[in-house]
Amino acid sequence: MTAPTGTDPRRYILSEHAFSAPALEPALYIVSTPIGNLGDITVRALETLAGAAVIACEDTRVTGTLTHRFGLKTPLIPYHEHNADKQRPKILETLERGEAVALVSDAGTPLISDPGYRLVRDVVAAGHKVVPIPGASALLAGLVGAGLPSDTVLFAGFLPQKGGPKTRRIEELAKMPATLVFYESPRRLGATLATMAEVMGADREASVARELTKRFETFERGTLGSLAEHFSGDAPKGEIVILIAPPEDAPEADESDAEALLIEALKEMPVSAAAKKVAKQTGLDRNELYKRALDLKASSAD
Repeated sequence: MTAPTGTDPRRYILSEHAFSAPALEPALYIVSTPIGNLGDITVRALETLAGAAVIACEDTRVTGTLTHRFGLKTPLIPYHEHNADKQRPKILETLERGEAVALVSDAGTPLISDPGYRLVRDVVAAGHKVVPIPGASALLAGLVGAGLPSDTVLFAGFLPQKGGPKTRRIEELAKMPATLVFYESPRRLGATLATMAEVMGADREASVARELTKRFETFERGTLGSLAEHFSGDAPKGEIVILIAPPEDAPEADESDAEALLIEALKEMPVSAAAKKVAKQTGLDRNELYKRALDLKASSAD
């Protein structure tokens, strides 16, 4: 790295020392940025942001805070889901001219739970190179601090906001033999944890990570039931990551066991609730149990 001049467009500042970034080959660079603590920026990310012809970002005001902090002079252009169709051709034109484009999100690693993959797909289709610049990610920070198994992980992103679709999605994921990772809004956290406890079981091990890398970073660890109770009051502040341990191996249940349990459950509750209860008890498919419960209900009425 060489000492930059005062007008060097590829300049960046780190620990009050100015550097000049090396020239970049033409490509779309997917650059991870800090999720809270600006100290998590990598030297390679700074070099890339300084050396690019333009930085495409969700919000120029948010990214402007980062570029100002490190003395970056690279022009910023907005690129988000509402203007993507308009901006995507301009980015492709920049690449066609043999220039480098950096893509960032407001925080963390771009394309994780955002629609930026469409730009990557179009850039690849046009014959241009895509270069990932790894770094901070709430998904990974939450995972390594949760104390849950990390050999098999399923990132589920944001759940549907409405109750019915949300419950169905949680039911779909409940039996996955992996640690589940979700992003969630603070104001929906309590209700989401309550639904997870109901569907997956109140005793299932879980963790809630909040304000990762920031001053008030916290990890609340326990069961889904205890966490649902803990967050049942006022909504907490900050970004939220929910992590849920894989389900414990349930003993296999045969059809006669399931039928006996359904008969007992139908004495106290409607068909849907009975099927749900027995699904939790046996690990069998809820939809199949619902059909069987309907048959049992019809048989008992004859």
